[in-house]
Amino acid sequence: MNLATPNIGIISQARMTSTRLPGKVLQPIAGQPLLHYHVQRLRQGGLPLYLAITTNQEDDVLADFAAFNGISYTRGDEHDVLGRYHQCAHEHGLDVIVRVTSDCPLLDGPLVASCVREYVRLANPYLYLSNVLRRTYPRGFDFEIFSRQLLEEAFQRATLPSDREHVTPYIHQNRSGQVHFRHSSRVPNRSHYRLTVDTAEDFELIKVLIEQYGADKLGVDDLIQLLDEHPELVALNAHVEQKKV
Repeated sequence: MNLATPNIGIISQARMTSTRLPGKVLQPIAGQPLLHYHVQRLRQGGLPLYLAITTNQEDDVLADFAAFNGISYTRGDEHDVLGRYHQCAHEHGLDVIVRVTSDCPLLDGPLVASCVREYVRLANPYLYLSNVLRRTYPRGFDFEIFSRQLLEEAFQRATLPSDREHVTPYIHQNRSGQVHFRHSSRVPNRSHYRLTVDTAEDFELIKVLIEQYGADKLGVDDLIQLLDEHPELVALNAHVEQKKV
């Protein structure tokens, strides 16, 4: 592994069989599937992007989407998402992995890229940098950055079903005792806003934001300002509870 000039990649996990809103990542907004916005916004950060999808027949449409949009993808077990990440990182020789999820259509690519630059500057293979352990950003801007060394250790040692499904618990719970932490945060705290899509109400908010406010063209600070100014939009999904890990 080379952290002096590392091979960096964003890996986004996606599937069509979401429990609360099946097929959500291909639901259309303004004539484009939800996944289109996720991909286009991440590409603004200039980092390579890969999809980690399942071998389920239902996800053949995601393979088609990836091929049509020139995105490399890996297919693996639906419940062993950690295995999919490990496979993708090895297939593409990644030294640094950025984990995101495809139900975040307004993720800010330049924000992710700036944190990746900080990660690379620190050049520590035991570093885990994220904005999810100490939340200050709205849900929907989540990212985690870690080395292939940490991913390899998690893949080899994590045995709990929840470890395999949620990818990073073995790392961020520091079960090896060697992980160093760095947190990306902002002031003021807006972690109570939801810009992720898990339910029909979440989808409706994103649809309104993109179709009526051009949210897909706004950076994270402008999006937060928009929500600050429109509490009626925040109310559309304020009651939704995040699924517990």
